[in-house]
Amino acid sequence: MPLTSRRSFLAGLAGAGTALPMLSERAVTQLFKAEAVAGARSAGALADDESYWSHIQRAFDMDRTMINLNNGGISPTPTHVLEQMIRDLRFVNELPVEHNWRVLEPRMESTRRELAAEFGCDTEEMAIVRNASEGLETMILGIDLARGDEVLITNQNYGRMITTWQQRERREGIVLKQVSFPVPLTDPKVLLRNLEAAITPRTKVIELTHITNLTGQILPIRDVVRMARPRGIEVFVDGAHAFAHFPFTRDELECDYYATSLHKWLHAPIGAGFLYVRKAKIPTLWPLMGSDKSREANVRKYEEIGTHPQANFNAVSVAITFHRGIGADRKIARLRYLRDRWAKALLADSPRVKVLTELGPDKAGAIGFLSVDGLDPVKLGSWMLANHRIVNTPIVHPEFSGIRITPSIYTTVDEIDRFVDVVKLAMRQGVA
Repeated sequence: MPLTSRRSFLAGLAGAGTALPMLSERAVTQLFKAEAVAGARSAGALADDESYWSHIQRAFDMDRTMINLNNGGISPTPTHVLEQMIRDLRFVNELPVEHNWRVLEPRMESTRRELAAEFGCDTEEMAIVRNASEGLETMILGIDLARGDEVLITNQNYGRMITTWQQRERREGIVLKQVSFPVPLTDPKVLLRNLEAAITPRTKVIELTHITNLTGQILPIRDVVRMARPRGIEVFVDGAHAFAHFPFTRDELECDYYATSLHKWLHAPIGAGFLYVRKAKIPTLWPLMGSDKSREANVRKYEEIGTHPQANFNAVSVAITFHRGIGADRKIARLRYLRDRWAKALLADSPRVKVLTELGPDKAGAIGFLSVDGLDPVKLGSWMLANHRIVNTPIVHPEFSGIRITPSIYTTVDEIDRFVDVVKLAMRQGVA
């Protein structure tokens, strides 16, 4: 969000005052204090300004006895977002059949509208789902394929999506092909060439992650779409780790299908996500659960899951407001700064250290992948958790292994530096 737009947005919040039901006075205060520190400085200039980010950190009630560097799985939600969800849960519980279905469910249209605006699509192309897996399984199980039709994925796609395709392969006789690409992916054209080489006249779908959950590679989605579309190949995008992590819009990707989780980088409550399907594609993509024929072209058919966790979905609007108050440009600048701080410190300390993620102010995102020669990543990760209270994610892939380190906007520099010191200690004395 540009500086003038952000200031106008915050001024609007001030005008609304505490009457705003979906953004607490505490949250507004923290955003205003942070904005006063920011002034007219650029996002890059603010990335290492602890006086600015300390105000953002105070919006979260964290267990600081632990250092959470696994924010790629589920991130905590700001306290005021959690409070909004709890208020709605209590309200529902007073009279569920009335309050959940007749009061709160219609309000989800506000969430739909705000998510569509943030993603850059039509409101009638946005479905609210529980997570990226639900959205992706709608795509994977909802597209018509015949025996012998081929699907291309990479061997770094999310495991649940791979197993879902494999189930279709076993059950229906489709053909699943997995392509490989190097990490770090310094030349995106390598992936493009590998995918193109695997295409045949039977190829019907390519499914890719926008940013990988393993080593944080941002993949060239628009280039893949432009390659696939003239061939009549659908491209499914797994955006679980991308939305609200770094700035982009639907039109920049040019995609027809996109699914994400909102409990990662948007900091929405656990159990919220969205599925985008371009309007022209909705009639031919089946929903996971049966829907009436009258809804064939209605994106809401993808929300037919029975009783909804409505309080979770409606609190997404509060999380969007908080995200906009910070600004996507500031958020990604901070996340890259934190990643580079630990990665460059460890790379400078020892030639045993390898980082399989591109570094720099315009590269990748918060996810960084650490490998240390001579240290088993699973043992190192367990040792850090058991002895130093550092939450991390060991990963063993057929082509690489290491530890995924993922800070967030509430992570402090002291926590990053503590992690660096612990890894240095492990390299000196081992983890046995």
